[in-house]
Amino acid sequence: MHSPDPELLTFARQMRDDLNRLTMEHQFAVDEVLTKVSILRQEFLHLNQYNPIEHVGSRVKSVQSILEKAIRRNLDLTPAAIREALTDIAGVRITCSFIADTYRILETLTAQADVKVVQIKDYIAEPKPNGYRSLHAIIEITVFLSTGEVPVRVEVQIRTIAMDFWASLEHKIYYKYAGVVPEHLAQSLLEAATSAQQLDRRMEQLHAEVHGPKLADDVPDPVWDAIDEDVLLRAWEANRRPQP
Repeated sequence: MHSPDPELLTFARQMRDDLNRLTMEHQFAVDEVLTKVSILRQEFLHLNQYNPIEHVGSRVKSVQSILEKAIRRNLDLTPAAIREALTDIAGVRITCSFIADTYRILETLTAQADVKVVQIKDYIAEPKPNGYRSLHAIIEITVFLSTGEVPVRVEVQIRTIAMDFWASLEHKIYYKYAGVVPEHLAQSLLEAATSAQQLDRRMEQLHAEVHGPKLADDVPDPVWDAIDEDVLLRAWEANRRPQP
């Protein structure tokens, strides 16, 4: 058995170390985004007694997957070149109840001062030819490491439950047929996408009919559960005293 080429071993170790660090940085960026989304969920529940986010998922591509894609795209195999060219190394998917919720979450997330918007694609307003619908945003998050700041891009997908179900089924079908889907199945998928869109619209209408416009006075006020009545009365009296 021949010994590995020393130059190949050096290259392999360097590539492993570089890509491991790259995936680590992207995992940290995903963690930052997940924290932001978690805070938004809790805020909506606390202030509005309503959570527009049904589910949140995330992933970071493996070292092998990153390397294979970089080779396919004929990129320079350096961390800087890969980081610049591949914007889908890190991904976060947010599933919402209704279409209006998807836009609300996108707006509140991208409006944060430490989030830089690189690109937004609205596939809800303009679906892909195959029927795919979702909001896509490439955002840049600053990760603070011991060696300094690192800007890292994260792909965020925001969609409804119906859109997510359709996308999951479409992915399985395309995987099964290696991307070459029979015409009748492609047509059925397109028809299913239309049905999913109609379902989204109808469910949103039903939600509006049941709940109507939510006013501040309509939100339950749990003040008596949060503060003991005796403490509240003493605070009220203290607040009414003339200040010296």
